[in-house]
Amino acid sequence: MDFGFILSSAAGELFSPTTAAYALAALGLAVHFGYSGLLNFGQAGFMAVGAYGFAISTLTFGVPFFVGLLIAIICSAIFALLLGIPTLRLRADYLAIVTIAAAEIVRYIVTTNQLTGVTGSANGLAAFEGGFYSMNPFPEGSYFGMNNRDLFIRVVGWGLVIVCCVLVWLLMRSPWGRVLKGIREDENAVRSLGKNVYAYKMQALVIGGVLGALAGMVFTLPRGAVQPANYGTELTFFLYTCLLLGGLGTVLGPVVGAMIFWVVLSLTQGILYGLIESGAVTWLNTVQAGQLRYILVGVALMLLMIFRPQGVFGNKKELAFA
Repeated sequence: MDFGFILSSAAGELFSPTTAAYALAALGLAVHFGYSGLLNFGQAGFMAVGAYGFAISTLTFGVPFFVGLLIAIICSAIFALLLGIPTLRLRADYLAIVTIAAAEIVRYIVTTNQLTGVTGSANGLAAFEGGFYSMNPFPEGSYFGMNNRDLFIRVVGWGLVIVCCVLVWLLMRSPWGRVLKGIREDENAVRSLGKNVYAYKMQALVIGGVLGALAGMVFTLPRGAVQPANYGTELTFFLYTCLLLGGLGTVLGPVVGAMIFWVVLSLTQGILYGLIESGAVTWLNTVQAGQLRYILVGVALMLLMIFRPQGVFGNKKELAFA
């Protein structure tokens, strides 16, 4: 078993574009659930809306990259409004039901055969990343074992994570952010102070959704393709795992949680594959080992919830929801 290769592969996941996308999406969930108490189970839907909004606008209408980015953001904001208008005046569990259903509706709509010419159906869309990589300032060559395209998407992805973290940190330290925390703890008390709780919830839902849309773009650009199978319900639960690992009600928590999540997945996969190839484990094949690693991550998450429910950076007082 080559432990050096296993460790280097796990270390590579720390700053991969996928980890950056998960960090952005989990940060959006932190705005929704960690700071506002909005139980959104459809963050995968926001990611799909952002990815498909960008891909369709680029391939079908031939818009430039930044116009496609703006369209993706607008689509995610509209999606948040459609979800929030009928549910945010009700209890949090209604939002959970609507969001998880809406994310699946989005996924099934883009797989409809009648829309194959626009969405690509189950095969998805590809070859829409040219406008993004045309802005690459790095000349061709090797950079720390990466080519110039890999380096560019990492710089953009993690630069976006840093900018969004700073913006969320500033927002949550502002009077607006303090009202959100008050709504999370006791919205009736905030309402008695004359605040429009519905408007604050809607604003938080839109901001977290926009972060999800940006995450969907970062997730799909290095692949050069967007496919509906990548945006299933399990993606949202993986994002909640990242959020809970890092800590609710924190800015850095979702980022560190995403890093831990992908490093642990890479380590468990590398160790299991190594044991299978060396013959030490004969009762598993590589396909089963790929599923077993998610079971191990689930067990680790349960232990975390038992012994440290606030996560790595979280404050236990932040979990005192009304």
